Order: sequence, then C-alpha cells, then structure tokens
Amino acid sequence: MTQRADNVLSQPPSKMAKFSLNVIARQLLRLTKRNPNMMAGIAIVVFMSLVAILAPLLFTGDPKHVDPRNRFIPPTISGSPSVAHWFGSDNIGRDVWTRTVYGTRVSMIVAAAVSSISISIAVVIGLVAGYYRVADGPIMRFMDGLMSIPSVLLAMALMALLGGSVQNVIIALTVVETPRAVRIVRASVLTLREQMFVDAARALGAQPVRILALHVFPNLVVPLIVHATYVAASAVLVEAYLSFLGAGPPPDVPSWGNIMAEGRNYITRAVWIIFFPGIFLTLTVLGINLAGDGLRDILDPKLKRRM
Repeated sequence: MTQRADNVLSQPPSKMAKFSLNVIARQLLRLTKRNPNMMAGIAIVVFMSLVAILAPLLFTGDPKHVDPRNRFIPPTISGSPSVAHWFGSDNIGRDVWTRTVYGTRVSMIVAAAVSSISISIAVVIGLVAGYYRVADGPIMRFMDGLMSIPSVLLAMALMALLGGSVQNVIIALTVVETPRAVRIVRASVLTLREQMFVDAARALGAQPVRILALHVFPNLVVPLIVHATYVAASAVLVEAYLSFLGAGPPPDVPSWGNIMAEGRNYITRAVWIIFFPGIFLTLTVLGINLAGDGLRDILDPKLKRRM
C-alpha cells in the first residue's frame, strides 16, 4: 500500500492531475449509478445556480425595462438573441425571459440565506435546549408556539411588520424555519448526551461547552445537511407564495412569484407569463428535494446498508 502511494506521488504533476480527474470521474459515475435521482437533483441545482450567477450574460436586458409597444408578444426565437423574446413579453412589454432569469437570483439567494442562517441559529438553540434540562422547557414551549402558527400566515405577518424587500423575506422565513430545525437538533442532542463517549468526557472533567463542540456537534452535521436542503426548498416555495400574494418583495423586483402574480389576470391571453416562471420554480424545488433525498440515503448509515 505504501509502495503504491509512493509511486503515485512520484509521478509528474500532469499525470497526478490526470489521475485525480480519473478518480473523480469514477466516483461520480459510481454515485450516478447508485443514486441517479440525487445526481439529477444536484445537476438541476448547479444549473440554476449558474443561471443566477451568469444572468447578465445570458442574452438578458434590464428586467425593469418597459416597452408598451411590444406588449403580449408570444414566445419567439426569431431575430438576434439580444432582441428576441424567447419567453414572450408581459402586459407592459417587459421581457419574460429576462425577468425569469433574474428571478432565479432572488430564489437562490433566499434559499441559500434562509437555510444557512436558520440552521446556524438552530444549532446554538438546539444544543442549549437539548443539553441543559433547565433551559429545555422554556425554549421548546416558545418554539412550539411559533410552529403552531401556519408558516405562510406567520411569514405574511412578519412581512407586514418589516416591509417588502428581499432582506425582510429572508428574515421572515428564517423565523419560520428555525423552530423545526431546533426540534431536530434538540432531539439528536437528547440522545447523544446519554451516550458513553459523552459520559466519558464528563468523567475526564471536560466542560459542557467542550463536550458540545467536540463530541455532540460533529454527530449533528449529517442530519443538518439533509435538513438544510428541505429548508432551502421550502424557502423557495414560501417566497413565491408571499410574492404571489403581494406580501413579498416589491412588484418591481423580478421574482418568480411577482411575475406569476402580474400574469394571472392575463392567463387566457398570455399564458407564457405564468408558465415559464412556474417551470423554473418547479424544477428548482424538484432538484433541491431530489438532492436532499439522495444525500439522506447516502449519509444515513441505516439506509446505506440497504443500498
């Protein structure tokens, strides 16, 4: 084994890079064969992320540009890419392709921000609630109170207080999603704090903060990664709900919910205004859910043994 490693390290850099690429390719092929749904979901998420990052380069213009002379133009691929309305135009002449592509930015930013912030807050609160019995009752009763309110209604109430903006949508959805993540962290900590390795750390005189950081938290990473994907998918959907109901970002912000809300009055005349943002929304949520299900199957030891 050592001789094989020495032979690999002795190769020129170009051959080592080629060897690494071959290893990565084989691993990706193996994952694709074992869990094609997960790889399809990851591919969709990566594609949507690239669309969000490269939005200005994808033959788009100003998503707020109004051209009343070119209202309700149906989807067309004629003409140069810079002037063709691939997804048609809306009721005031704005390009639906441009607005849909820029809407990807809003959804992906909201998904990434809400999932990362809510999981980070849930880790701190859940560790405290699960490890310290005195704090468990008050914290969890407050979380239960938040969870008793329907998610959309709570988000709408918070948006009414905070005002319409992408930043406030992130804050509102973080408040909505954090209690569920706290329950997952707390439940795991309640089990882990009774394990022998935690008892051994206590017997050696380790402080609670050290125990939580070095012994408990590493065992929470896997379930939190999986849950983060579900939080991201839920954030995309709820943001679209809020925008569609007029409680999300301002109407001039090109989010998928805003685009569909503006096109609902013209669905019989220009169905494409709703159709294309709806397709992007469906694919994004589907991709995140497929990726999350696949990660759960791979990272969960019990499910992994069945594969």
